[in-house]
Amino acid sequence: MEALTAKLLEMGVCVTENDDSIRVRPRSEQRAVNIKTQVYPGFPTDLQQPMGALLCMANGTSTVCETIFEQRFKYLDELRRMGAKFKLVDNTALIEGVPELYGAPVTVTDLRAGAALVVAGLMAKGVTEIYETSYIDRGYERIEEKLRQLGADIRREPI
Repeated sequence: MEALTAKLLEMGVCVTENDDSIRVRPRSEQRAVNIKTQVYPGFPTDLQQPMGALLCMANGTSTVCETIFEQRFKYLDELRRMGAKFKLVDNTALIEGVPELYGAPVTVTDLRAGAALVVAGLMAKGVTEIYETSYIDRGYERIEEKLRQLGADIRREPI
């Protein structure tokens, strides 16, 4: 978690670590950062997508270089539906922060993309409908219940 905590602090987020928990609170507008995924103890590739969603609303342009898995930027096309701005150059995403994301129907393409879309949906203005949630369910048991306990306005609807 040290690599994640370091990037959150660099963004201007207040991070408080305890023995068995981490509390994260915004201080003001988040700043853009540069991320390069690496093997442990570097920045984990599994956190690249949720962090990419967060960077969509950071002030400035962030650079996210994915060095471990190809095709890990598919989720950005779904975030574009919500108003995200980015440019892909080989294995690097240049993510330009926007003032707001907007709710939209989006489709999950893999487990980590699902986490990214949930993060984006929670930040977005309006309602975000997330489809193909089986990917999310595979890795995040009862995620909506846990997020509701933290104060999120999230619910599961039958299709």
